[in-house]
Amino acid sequence: MDRLTSMAIFVKSVDLGSFAAAADAMNLSAQMVSKHIVVLETRLGTRLLQRTTRTQSLTDFGRIYYERCKLILAEVQEAESMAAQVRAVPRGRLRVTAPVSFGAEALMPMMATYLRKYPDVEIDLALNDRFVDLVEEGYDVGFRIGPAPQSNLVARPLRPFRLIACASPGYLEERGSPLVPDDLTRHECLIYSAWSTSVTRDWWFERNGERYGPAVSGQFRSNDAKALYCAAVAGLGIAFVADTLVSEALADGRLVKVLADYAIPPRPMHLLTVVDRRPTPKLRTFIDAALDAFAPA
Repeated sequence: MDRLTSMAIFVKSVDLGSFAAAADAMNLSAQMVSKHIVVLETRLGTRLLQRTTRTQSLTDFGRIYYERCKLILAEVQEAESMAAQVRAVPRGRLRVTAPVSFGAEALMPMMATYLRKYPDVEIDLALNDRFVDLVEEGYDVGFRIGPAPQSNLVARPLRPFRLIACASPGYLEERGSPLVPDDLTRHECLIYSAWSTSVTRDWWFERNGERYGPAVSGQFRSNDAKALYCAAVAGLGIAFVADTLVSEALADGRLVKVLADYAIPPRPMHLLTVVDRRPTPKLRTFIDAALDAFAPA
């Protein structure tokens, strides 16, 4: 006899309180139910149920085996459900949250490709640089700059978030180019005010194994990286922003990289999902698309 079928009949017999009730529920004869239980007990070498003509009760081992059978059957059902989901067409709404600069500059091309591939999916994208609580605020997916959170979230590593320090040629002609990181303390630095932790707020540079974190300040602050980029192009100071945001301006000369002899440590970045959330077709395909587009080198 099939062992999983016998387990399912055993669990149903315990849940309903009798062989007869289990037989009715599973469209079997009471004799067949009894035969499955006997086969299980013979294989295990011990009794699972104490039976009389009127009652049945679990033995001590039977109680343990019953709980394990429920877990095994649930896992089998989950595996079969996942197989069905793989075959299903992704559809419905996905709520996604991401940092402003990354979402506007890097994420949108990937999302456009995804939506063209899956026309039955809708995406509600919220761009915000605060640490969003996916569970409390009802998001399916989150992109986060910074260390992996210690919480009820699955954190999949992505390509690190890279920053560049840059300024306009006019600003550097007027104020001079910084030669070492400490020179930034005497410059107008365009401050990104939205970062909520020191991990993402500080300006860090590295060279020859040494790490430098000058205490920068400036006349202009903004919680929007695009505003800092525009301020840098306008000659208001030195910006410390995502490389994807300023790549065109660097290429056409509107901005110039400063402290080019120093490396800027990349910030870790993760794709977050809720631990106990079953991967629906829309969620699974979106995660696959994001990991493919932003996989670590």
